[in-house]
Amino acid sequence: MEFAWSGADAGFRHELVDFLDRELAGWDRSTGLGSAVHSDFSRAFVRTLADRGWLTPHWPEEYGGGGQGAWQHFVLGEELWKRGEPRGPQYMNVNWVGPAIIKYGTEEQKRELLPPIARGEVFWCQGFSEPEAGTDLAALRTRAVRDGDGFVLNGQKIWTSYANEADYCFLLARTGSVADGRDGISVFLLPLKTPGVEVRRIDGLVGEHSFNELFLTDARIPAECLLGEENKGWEIVRRTLAYERVGAPRYARAALVLDRLAEWCRAAGLLEDGGVQEQFGQARALCEAARILVYRVIDERAKAKEPSPLAYQARAAMVQAERAVGDLALDVMGSEALVEGALGDAQFRNSLGAGIAAGSYEVQLNLITRLILNLPKD
Repeated sequence: MEFAWSGADAGFRHELVDFLDRELAGWDRSTGLGSAVHSDFSRAFVRTLADRGWLTPHWPEEYGGGGQGAWQHFVLGEELWKRGEPRGPQYMNVNWVGPAIIKYGTEEQKRELLPPIARGEVFWCQGFSEPEAGTDLAALRTRAVRDGDGFVLNGQKIWTSYANEADYCFLLARTGSVADGRDGISVFLLPLKTPGVEVRRIDGLVGEHSFNELFLTDARIPAECLLGEENKGWEIVRRTLAYERVGAPRYARAALVLDRLAEWCRAAGLLEDGGVQEQFGQARALCEAARILVYRVIDERAKAKEPSPLAYQARAAMVQAERAVGDLALDVMGSEALVEGALGDAQFRNSLGAGIAAGSYEVQLNLITRLILNLPKD
């Protein structure tokens, strides 16, 4: 199979690279997602993108998008992830929160919530995982109880990225019984300024702060915050996760770090070592494999096909690529790779979380065995 960019997509990449080289000339690519410096910069930068129509180029025009389709959006993601993702948490808004609202939202929800995202004015976070429901998301216990013309929320979310900065949360809550499993879950579009919502910081072992806990205590919201049908949220979750798994082309960042590691090794006289060459070859192959597998998923999306299990393969491949480059940085640079701001530091920190975000690496492998290889659970 031959992969070739269309003239329009290639031209867009060229224009985009020129723009980013100018706009990000003073941008410190080593700053971690979640850092104060990163967040302050990203709030301004996303509005600059929005002014050019490049924040949501793949959205329909009637919702503030550019109507350009999946490939142009992905070119944008690749080039931004190479540069340390200066959009910050905004990539969640544009990759999967907005598209979920476009597909399942009411006209009122679309009119109210989509334009501020397209203008770069708001941040969203994602309230999925709980202390007893991470890998097994269907076991979640946060409850939403009907009360008159609204719902009352009680429960706890954990590992909620950027909740300390977000304006809204794309929240899962149980509206049926625990015995209903997946059939009793609903999705809510929760304003985080709602009384009864508390965000608590979770300090990380490495890098900057981005994780939080979310506590809901008798938080009352109107029924208009429900996305889709009550108790029918699992379909929305499945589609959202399919977008999330390949929404961040992290292999692009890993490949860039790999190139810089090669330059560092050449200057240090290490690149002639056969073992080092082999590690570089393996890491490069994993980055390329991840890229091609992700392209297969984007090709499905561009052809308006329903999300397939290919997203699980692509996600697992990206985890392998990120880990391989992070391990290589440690092997060749030693403790120098862990110095804050050093070449390997951000990559090492990113690789630690690579196998957890968007569903653990092990879960992706289980899904691949069942849905792609058709192997039995036992």
